[in-house]
Amino acid sequence: MLPRPFNQPLLNTAMPEKLRKAALDYHEFPKPGKIAIEVSKATSSPEDLSLAYTPGVAIPVLEIKNNPENAYRYTSKGNLVAVITDGTAVLGLGNTGALAGKPVMEGKAVLFKRFADVDVFDIEVDAEDPDEFIDTVARIAGGFGGINLEDIAAPHCFYIEEELKKRLDIPVFHDDQHGTAIIIAAGILNALELQQKTLTDAKIVCLGAGAAGVASMNLLLGMGAQRDNIYMVDRQGTMHHERENLTPTKQAFVINTEKRTLADACEDADIFIGVSGPDLLSTDMLLSMAPRPIVFALSNPIPEILPELAHLSRSDLVMATGRSDYPNQVNNVLGFPYIFRGALDVRASTINTEMNIAAAHALADLGKQPVPPEMAKIYGHDSLEFGPDHIFPKPFDPRLRDIVPKAVSQAAIDSGVARLDLVDWKG
Repeated sequence: MLPRPFNQPLLNTAMPEKLRKAALDYHEFPKPGKIAIEVSKATSSPEDLSLAYTPGVAIPVLEIKNNPENAYRYTSKGNLVAVITDGTAVLGLGNTGALAGKPVMEGKAVLFKRFADVDVFDIEVDAEDPDEFIDTVARIAGGFGGINLEDIAAPHCFYIEEELKKRLDIPVFHDDQHGTAIIIAAGILNALELQQKTLTDAKIVCLGAGAAGVASMNLLLGMGAQRDNIYMVDRQGTMHHERENLTPTKQAFVINTEKRTLADACEDADIFIGVSGPDLLSTDMLLSMAPRPIVFALSNPIPEILPELAHLSRSDLVMATGRSDYPNQVNNVLGFPYIFRGALDVRASTINTEMNIAAAHALADLGKQPVPPEMAKIYGHDSLEFGPDHIFPKPFDPRLRDIVPKAVSQAAIDSGVARLDLVDWKG
């Protein structure tokens, strides 16, 4: 059994007063919110307005009526993503309600635009019933090129994404699942290379069987990990063959094992991935892992084990967290803007496993490239090279914008879900 409950909302939202004031001022001034709508066409003359609205606007309306694909020619649909939440799992705060999730959705919009020039409308749906949420999203989806689901609690998030993918012919992507999984996978690939291990042989412990944990393990399975080598752990222990009353997503990770607790699972494990809660990986558990272990302790703000403690206990590990004040941050901004950019560029009908794997490999490959000196200085370093403290690209690396979308686009083409070739895109 786990030493304490985990995967619970962080109810203590106390922040240092200086940070609290700075954050509130940032969101309120000079005008409330973080995003705005801009006009992309000339509007300086009566002639301009006659084209923008009546009577000229009737002409593209008829063109779209005759052929819905023309919406990609005459509207912003092809570069427009809806970032949508029900507010049931906002950050580590839990179920805040849809409206309280709006600052986060606006934040996602900022990142989409800043890093990949993708336009966003944020939409907060006040419907905790999953079928009501699905119906709402499906009815408004026609005006968008893609749907980014955000901050939706498990297990509803799995059902919602699955049903929307069935009903829509545009990309549907739950970032808390697949975005996190892609960044984890990229980091794991590079950490394995540093530790001279392979994904096929690695024994993996995943602490946390929610959206991020399940998606991460599924992606690693698609990349070569072996199911019998994965120990999925929740607050009741491992997913072993004698467990009963498991959800379908957990049942998929049941293996025939005598290991019952987190401590049991950690013995001789090569990789620990924590997407759970603070202080759950003890030093004894860490010491019981195999030589040259990999530890991704991703709970925020307090990881499953603090890096200071982990490095005091073992000198042979590669470690990542979800925090920006430690090396190797698992940061979803490395993924979702560029994944959607790549999907939109070839008008993909979905974002599939092949595209996710391509994104992970592209990020891993870039993480091994020398960081330009000017970029290293932004992060307070004279130089940054591939090694135990640098397994990911940095979020402000301009090379991400070129490398990751192209890899995703090509995977969409190769897997048959693209409706354009890259050479045809005129964005």
